[in-house]
Amino acid sequence: MSSVRLLDLHTVNQIAAGEVVERPASVVKELVENALDAGATRIDIDLRDAGRTFIRVSDNGVGMDLDNAQESLKRHATSKIASVDDLQLVRTLGFRGEALPSIASVSRLTLSTTQEDGLRTQLRVEDSHISPPAGAAGPKGTEIVVEDLFYNTPARLKFLKSDTTELGQCMEHVSRYAIAYPNVAFQLTHNGQIGLKTSGSGDMLEAISDVWGRDMARSLAEVRLDAAGMHLSGFVSPPHVTKPTRAYQYLFVNGRPVRTRTLTAAIDQAFRDLTPEKRFPLLVLMIEIDPSRIDVNVSPTKSEVKFQQEGQAFDAIRIALKSALMDHGMMPNAAGVAAANEALAAIRAAQAPEMIDYRSFNIQAPTGESGEPVLFQAPTVSVPIPAFQPADSALPFISLLDGLRIIGQSMNTFIIAETHHGLVIVDQHVAHERILYEYLCGLKGVTAIEKQVLLVPQTLHLDRRSAVLLKDRLQEVIDVGFDLEPFGGESYVVRAVPAAIKNKDALKILRDLVDELVEASVTRRLVPTREQIWITSSCKMAVKAGDPLSHAEMEKLLVDLATTENPYLCPHGRPITITLGKDSMFRMFKRT
Repeated sequence: MSSVRLLDLHTVNQIAAGEVVERPASVVKELVENALDAGATRIDIDLRDAGRTFIRVSDNGVGMDLDNAQESLKRHATSKIASVDDLQLVRTLGFRGEALPSIASVSRLTLSTTQEDGLRTQLRVEDSHISPPAGAAGPKGTEIVVEDLFYNTPARLKFLKSDTTELGQCMEHVSRYAIAYPNVAFQLTHNGQIGLKTSGSGDMLEAISDVWGRDMARSLAEVRLDAAGMHLSGFVSPPHVTKPTRAYQYLFVNGRPVRTRTLTAAIDQAFRDLTPEKRFPLLVLMIEIDPSRIDVNVSPTKSEVKFQQEGQAFDAIRIALKSALMDHGMMPNAAGVAAANEALAAIRAAQAPEMIDYRSFNIQAPTGESGEPVLFQAPTVSVPIPAFQPADSALPFISLLDGLRIIGQSMNTFIIAETHHGLVIVDQHVAHERILYEYLCGLKGVTAIEKQVLLVPQTLHLDRRSAVLLKDRLQEVIDVGFDLEPFGGESYVVRAVPAAIKNKDALKILRDLVDELVEASVTRRLVPTREQIWITSSCKMAVKAGDPLSHAEMEKLLVDLATTENPYLCPHGRPITITLGKDSMFRMFKRT
């Protein structure tokens, strides 16, 4: 066995860097935190190639003299704490003294800093070797340039994802800090293009508008509560404004973005029975608490926090969110919802679904995200149900339609039918999802996707991050039936939508589709492929569990399902059909 020996400093730094620096976004996060700890009121982030080749973070904070600048490049050198006792009172974002030396060990790093306007101290680090200090002119503050990230660790470099994914991660981190610190002006540019910019006015709602877009910011209710020794503040969306993922839920403890199961569960509890399944409210929640009552020294990335009394934190969040909704008149009334549902059911029974005069009823017409009614041109002509065709090896389900007789709909979710082969139970949502998926991916022919032109073009407003990332996937979204084009800034004008969603809120479906594409790029760390876009689109366009269907609609759905290539599983892999054969049923009831 080899002798035991000490590792050299360069190797130690590279090993330690693995805990802190996973990708360009990790560098951006650590450097922005240092800038905030330095009291900066303006932070500029400049990226090239999604941060692979160039990251520059400059601030107007307190800066450092030569001695402090040199010390900051050593491992475990920090101005934030002095002893283990200080860990109980940490109020800064950084405190480990690992970020700069870890970043320097896997890149070519240049640090330029001064405590007064004029001559700056400039230090360059390469392969853990610090060059002699040089001088350079510049304003008060600190600028750190990171070039050729992972140039000396190619194994790590090859695990980076596409530029879209890496840029999305960087923008996600900056977005969180820009909202949490509205008194700081942030600007992020990528290859010379501004991706995010905030004013630094100190108004959190204005910062949310800068990051998420003004439409989303306008819908939020203020949260403010003092309970159990905690001060909670922020903004939350009403139950009818939700997202398909948690991407728009920002939680901060003493200014630090965190994630804990306790906090997430409290949010879910507050919105239980108020939002549909798998829909999540928008949320920015700041929690201020005595540092001695939490532990921030849980992980190297400092993204997790433990509470001494988790139950109190849980109850405080739940109460704060419910109080905010009630104070703003946003809690739904069960009787009102039931009455509206009955009125809508009466409308559907009395009139054709394509042409409803909502003005004759005391309810509001469906609207797009702009708040105006969604108008369509003349309805598409329904296609008559074709006569059953003989069984074909390419259509494995077609024979099960022999003697088809629709019995009805169970729980507005499952279609119950009888055939010569027995009893068939079909999940209407996943069945329609499979049908739409095969249209989108071309199995039904290249001209099968019908578009419905809007009488009044609608405007889709996105946050900066979504707008930047959508540009790379715009053609794929157009290919699934949406006619949209850039409309200046972070907006797109929508002129047509897939005919399959003509009776639904098309803008909401489109926004959900964009949200899931962004989430796939950022959270799942995968670039959405064309097939993933087809899968997401078909899910959003399909009829939902709980949608009542007419007898003809159920029959048409089963006939269409019979002509699919795979009528047994939806694109997500969930079962579509359960068949109870005659022989099996007779045996179950002991009739054979």
